[in-house]
Amino acid sequence: MTFIIIFVLALIACACGFKQYVWFISLGYGAAIAFIGAGLLVTFHSHLIIATLLQCLLLIIYGCRLSGYLIYRDIKTAYNRRMKGEVKSNKDVGMGAKIGIWISASLLYVLQTSPVTFRLIAQAKMDGFLIAGLIISVCGLVLETSADLQKNKAKKKNPKRFVDTGLFKLVRCPNYFGEMTFWTGIFISGISVYHGLEWLVAVLGYIGIIYVMFGGARRLEIRQDKNYGNDPQYQHYKKTTPIMIPFIPLYSVKKYKWLVA
Repeated sequence: MTFIIIFVLALIACACGFKQYVWFISLGYGAAIAFIGAGLLVTFHSHLIIATLLQCLLLIIYGCRLSGYLIYRDIKTAYNRRMKGEVKSNKDVGMGAKIGIWISASLLYVLQTSPVTFRLIAQAKMDGFLIAGLIISVCGLVLETSADLQKNKAKKKNPKRFVDTGLFKLVRCPNYFGEMTFWTGIFISGISVYHGLEWLVAVLGYIGIIYVMFGGARRLEIRQDKNYGNDPQYQHYKKTTPIMIPFIPLYSVKKYKWLVA
């Protein structure tokens, strides 16, 4: 019953995508995570311990931060104009496809947050996995937020140059790395309570968001190659700075056409 409730909440949050197709996986994504966090908070309010309360609040903060940032970016920057041709416009997508992505995206968000749901259902006590997961998730949220702020600051200073300062010295997509770190923490937090099919559900959610992040990194790399490909400094930056995970020598995902996101 709990999963039905949070799935419905995710569907409600993602319904904004019917107005703008890309919102299913952007604005609706953040809203869905916040809605799910709030739904779990209300549903299990009498069984919460400090750590699980913090997890629910983290989901709410994560979702509100992401949606707020996306709204700010769309209003204050030329992001939508830059993305034309890379992401399908609303008029190019039929109703059947919209319903399909609405349902599948909402399901993914339920799977992503399932470690928190499983722990709340089990009414499990605090343990090392939960503490470690909380710390990792907080670090991921800080990384992602810092990367977004640093990129905004750099773009205001020089909008026509790629960003290679701050966290971008370590990795070309630190915001995506931060998001993966956040969800790694969520997955780890539930390890001690998974049983049987719960492992499959949690793993599918984790793999799903990692796939989406690498797909986003590929799309970004293609766009940056188009914009800065003739810049020798960009070519050096690309060849010497990992694209996704610091210190892991993966410098390009452009050739992996199966990464579609």
